[in-house]
Amino acid sequence: MAVLFRHIFQSPPSALPSSRPLFLCSSSSASASSSMDPHPSKFMEFPYVSTPHKNLMVHLVSTVETRLASHLLPSTLPPDVQYYHNETSTNHAALHIRSALPSSPIDFILGSWLHCQLPTGGALDITSFSSYLNSSTDAPNFLLELIQSSPTSLVLILDLPPRKDLVLHPDYLKTFYEDTKLDTSRQKLEKLAEVKPYFSSSLYIRSVVSPTAILVRVNAVEGGLSLEEIIENHVGPVAEEVLGIWLEQCAFGKRQVGENERAELKKRDDLVKKKTIEIDLGSNFPRLFGPDAADRVLGAIRQAYRV
Repeated sequence: MAVLFRHIFQSPPSALPSSRPLFLCSSSSASASSSMDPHPSKFMEFPYVSTPHKNLMVHLVSTVETRLASHLLPSTLPPDVQYYHNETSTNHAALHIRSALPSSPIDFILGSWLHCQLPTGGALDITSFSSYLNSSTDAPNFLLELIQSSPTSLVLILDLPPRKDLVLHPDYLKTFYEDTKLDTSRQKLEKLAEVKPYFSSSLYIRSVVSPTAILVRVNAVEGGLSLEEIIENHVGPVAEEVLGIWLEQCAFGKRQVGENERAELKKRDDLVKKKTIEIDLGSNFPRLFGPDAADRVLGAIRQAYRV
């Protein structure tokens, strides 16, 4: 879920990230989604973002659900958790969660989008997608988040968050971040004049991401590339590249841990999940969607997190 949720909503509006398409939603991707779920959720509509932004999210989610098809269980979320809004219909959101088979190294996948009208005008749109592994493996998880508060600017968070201390386990750093050359993905984006590093004010957020995390602010300027072009031709390929590394090296990397290490790994995973709910969601959801919707949605997330 939104890793910058608390920070974004406590920031002043001025601080908010003010040929054939690569991720074209073709009939093949639509049919793939339909084959996975006979009643596609509201989540896959991404109704408030641009076409390249939507196409990127649909492409990434569909890729994961197709590759992990034999691992994932159908979604069991009730309709009023899959999609919900506040009483005045100024804030809308959708949630998508699919747990995995007990025998799988996959824990669950979680996607969401959030659309909130800002008091000063305009809107804030957050789209996110995460894939979590369980304690049978210590490989990193996958995290993607796009936070847009204007037609010309957004913040991108893309990472394989580590699940072990990189100082105590240098082999982990080498295996997942050095040998995979993950840092080259960030370097590709930062070559663009429209892309600058993004520094979260939350020290906690800075502490849980990897050294190769992509945290950038994209600002399209007149006479340069449009935000849609940057998403389609630059953000999209980099996100697909990072996801490919996660699928091959983490989800299907067959890296296992012993029974003694599993307990410590689960303890760390649970702490991160609890902190996500505490700082990102718990204080904001009741205010944005009312207590009833917040209870339903947070309950579903806690159930998936098992915390």
